[in-house]
Amino acid sequence: MARSYISSAVVISNKYTWPDLQLNIWNIIVLAGAGLILGVFAAFMQDQNRMGLGTPWLFPYGITVGALTIVFIIIEIILIIQRRLLPGFMLLFSFMFLVLYLAGLIETSIQLFGAGNVSDNCNTFVQHRQQHGVSLSTLAWLEQDSICSSWYAAFSFWLILCVFFVWMMIMAAQVSRNSFE
Repeated sequence: MARSYISSAVVISNKYTWPDLQLNIWNIIVLAGAGLILGVFAAFMQDQNRMGLGTPWLFPYGITVGALTIVFIIIEIILIIQRRLLPGFMLLFSFMFLVLYLAGLIETSIQLFGAGNVSDNCNTFVQHRQQHGVSLSTLAWLEQDSICSSWYAAFSFWLILCVFFVWMMIMAAQVSRNSFE
C-alpha cells in the first residue's frame, strides 16, 4: 500500500501598519519640496541658457533629483494602494535620497554662502537697493529679488527634505519593528 503525502505550504504574510497621517504629511511635504527644487533649478537653467552662460552642475542635478523624488513618491503611492509598501524598501530609498539631498544641500550652501557668494550679492545689490514705481529698473529688481528668494527656498527645501528622509527612515524602522512583535 502506497502512502501519499500532501505537503502544504504555509504562507506567512506580514502586514505592515503605517501611520496614515504621518505618511500623508510626509508625502505632501516631500512632493512639494521635490517640485520646488525641480522648478527652481529648471528656471535657473533656462535663465543661464537665455543669457548664454554655462550651466553649473547643480542645476541639472537639482532637476534630476527632484524628478526622481516625484517618481519615487508615485511608486510609493502605488505600493500603498496595493498594500505592499515594505519598510525595507522605504529604508533603502530614503537613505539613497538622503545622500542625494545632502549633496545638493552642501553645494547649494557653498554657492549661497561660500565661493559663489549669492547671499552677499543678494543683500548688496537687491535687498539694499529696492526699486519702486513703474519702470524697467523696478522690473529688473523684481526679477533679481525673485532669483534671490528662489536660492533661499531651494536651500531651505534641500535641508527640509534631508530631515524628512531621516524621519522616513525612523518611521520605516518603527513600522518594521512593530510588525514583528
